[in-house]
Amino acid sequence: MRAEAQNFADEINKSLELLAQRLDVETAQHRLEEFNARVEDPNLWDDAEAAQKLMRDRQALVDAMATYEGIRTELQDNVDLIELGEMEEDTEVVAEAEAALKKLAATAAQKELEALLDGEADANDTFLEINSGAGGTESCDWASMLARMYVRWAERKGYKVELQAESAGEEAGIKSATYKVSGHNAYGWMKSESGVHRLVRISPFDSAAKRHTSFTSVKVYPVVDDNIEIEVNPADIRIDTYRSSGAGGQHVNTTDSAVRITHHPTGIVVTSSEKSQHQNRDIAMKALKSRLYQMELDKRSALVNEAHESAGDAGWGNQIRSYVLQPYQMVKDLRTNYETSDTKGVLDGDLDGLMAATLALAVSGKSRAEAQEG
Repeated sequence: MRAEAQNFADEINKSLELLAQRLDVETAQHRLEEFNARVEDPNLWDDAEAAQKLMRDRQALVDAMATYEGIRTELQDNVDLIELGEMEEDTEVVAEAEAALKKLAATAAQKELEALLDGEADANDTFLEINSGAGGTESCDWASMLARMYVRWAERKGYKVELQAESAGEEAGIKSATYKVSGHNAYGWMKSESGVHRLVRISPFDSAAKRHTSFTSVKVYPVVDDNIEIEVNPADIRIDTYRSSGAGGQHVNTTDSAVRITHHPTGIVVTSSEKSQHQNRDIAMKALKSRLYQMELDKRSALVNEAHESAGDAGWGNQIRSYVLQPYQMVKDLRTNYETSDTKGVLDGDLDGLMAATLALAVSGKSRAEAQEG
């Protein structure tokens, strides 16, 4: 088998190893039999909510097993075809099977990533907060670059992006911005972005063209589903209205309709500056409930908890990722050691590799390479 085809086969096998790990393939059939036995219980639908969850869990297992077996079978079929084609010197058969392997490698990699997104709120929409940190104008400009990066990433995913609130920088960029990103697994993908992001570059605002370091914090938390009960005591919150101060444009209005809600027990502050004050109250309250829900998720997830704790002060020593544009080109995630020299691609929204590495770490406590070795 030619080297390129062998590389595709190796990549598919690596994806299969991680899919098997997530599926726990050795016990999958036994778990499916248990599900089937419970589905046949005549009293199953006495508790409709529990029954629906059981059916969803069973279907998820069926789908995961079918995905694993489908990829494994297709890999073997195409490897066999290549070997047969090479024996018979049929270049057309070999070429078709190699093309199929290339396509299957992309599919397997995507399924591998999807298998990592099975957390409690991973499928939910998400709120994204960006706040400039140490560095003044530099940091505000960096915050606007990050906002653009995430919007580009979300657009690539086919997600809907809505700007909820924005505060412009005094000279350039933004002091802060809050977005709602809507789409399947939006939170699951973005949750690993919580933390401080560090930029090193030649400053466009420095006439001496010196190198500057800037920091911006990112916080991500899931939009709470209607079926998740989050109680907020009215006595614990203060609601203020104010004139919004965005950078202008269709997303930002300049009336006194903007709403800020402060939650006294936790110190959480959320804002919304859409066109209607009533709409803003609703949006801000949902955002508050989502933040409170995120706090509960943090207690259960050490990795996410550490990421949010590190997002406290946007400055030295707290960064999760560095973006170096000078004196060399490199983006490096400090949690996974994943790095790429394609800084332009990353800043244009090519984030899946960085996100996937952190997702794999969250699942196994290992890097992707380590998980494949173990």
